[in-house]
Amino acid sequence: MTNAPVVTRFAPSPTGHLHVGNIRTALHNWMWAQRMGGRFLLRIDDTDAERSDESYVTAIRADLAWLGLNPDGEARQSERFALYEQRFAELVAAGRVYPAYESQQELELKRKIQLGRGLPPIYDRAALALSDADRAALEAAGTRPHWRFRLDHDAPIVWTDLIRGPQRFDPVTMSDPVVRRADGSWLYLLPSVIDDIDMGISHVVRGEDHVSNTAAQVQMFSALGATPPAFAHAALLTGSEGKLSKRLGSLGAAQFRDAGIEPQAIVALLARLGTSDAVEPLADRAPLIERFDFARFGRAPARFDEGELAQLNARIVHQLPFAAVRDRLPANMDAAAWDAIRPNLETVAGAAEWWQVIAGPIDAPADPDDRPFLAAAAAMAATIDWGADPWHALTAALKETSGRKGRALFHPLRRALTGRDSGPDMAALLPLIGRDQAIARLSA
Repeated sequence: MTNAPVVTRFAPSPTGHLHVGNIRTALHNWMWAQRMGGRFLLRIDDTDAERSDESYVTAIRADLAWLGLNPDGEARQSERFALYEQRFAELVAAGRVYPAYESQQELELKRKIQLGRGLPPIYDRAALALSDADRAALEAAGTRPHWRFRLDHDAPIVWTDLIRGPQRFDPVTMSDPVVRRADGSWLYLLPSVIDDIDMGISHVVRGEDHVSNTAAQVQMFSALGATPPAFAHAALLTGSEGKLSKRLGSLGAAQFRDAGIEPQAIVALLARLGTSDAVEPLADRAPLIERFDFARFGRAPARFDEGELAQLNARIVHQLPFAAVRDRLPANMDAAAWDAIRPNLETVAGAAEWWQVIAGPIDAPADPDDRPFLAAAAAMAATIDWGADPWHALTAALKETSGRKGRALFHPLRRALTGRDSGPDMAALLPLIGRDQAIARLSA
């Protein structure tokens, strides 16, 4: 499919919220489509009617929109059952899908016996030995079959993975996968292949936990007369403690939003995590897209560190223009205030705290030893030119009259004017506090 247009898909099941691993998969699919001038599709894999929930469908769409991963089209598997039935019937007629009648208990017993004999616990294909009469008798007794895809044992399953390189599976060592349950409901493998063919998917991009699924699906593509797409299986994320973390399964867009994480911080981290490129605080996605290449990904597990994300987020917040955050700032806060406090923020939400410092009131008790100095500062503040650079005018005059310098000069002034021991540049803050309020704070 090298000459086909690039079409990728993100195919979540609406049985829960997207977690950070899902988000990474969606991002990789979106970025590859962007990089190649292709299309990125959202497919809701909702064949499991009992576990699927419409509220999760809504949440998935909202999360993708918040992240800026807008699909070029959407499909739902629950609306495509007629197509699955058609292709399923073709495979049954061709002998590539067959009915099997063992119960779960019988299959589990078989597996235990095989393991006890030191054999691989794969399905023994006993159902293929049943005669028409045997099957008729089982069904007459009320036993409904599940359906398996018959793997071709004549040749190894091979493909060149865009991340993992050459892959080879011996189908003799694999169980014929179940593709349909006895109640008629579908499992993941076959509908996914049918959809990928019908939607013209050129690249299947997902986690390495799907590699064994891919081995079976490669033969399903061929059985349905289609060339398999290109595959890219990324190494899974690990937690910061160095092993697979259960917490990663609960970290999603809602948690990131609540923590004040910017969508672009998530994009900047997950686009480079596991690659040979350094993670950078890039507020613009264009450089990330330009360098996105599966060849840059390694096979080692990628370490997701919430601390690294928080640091990256702060560095991106420091780049955000006022227009990008205006709707999230306190009322009456203007561009000058944003530019002044932005370098000290970890999240945009932190602007409210510093706006309170600017607009007041504040609690700023002074050291008794500093009160005469602050009273002199208040008097001096009434005489300086506030139209230019009041902070440097004030501190220069006080340095000359008081003899103070360094911390002894600057710290009492900052403390009285802001109630804080540190913070944004006072040269930027003082004009925002204003003459009258500054004099009142110094006099207090």
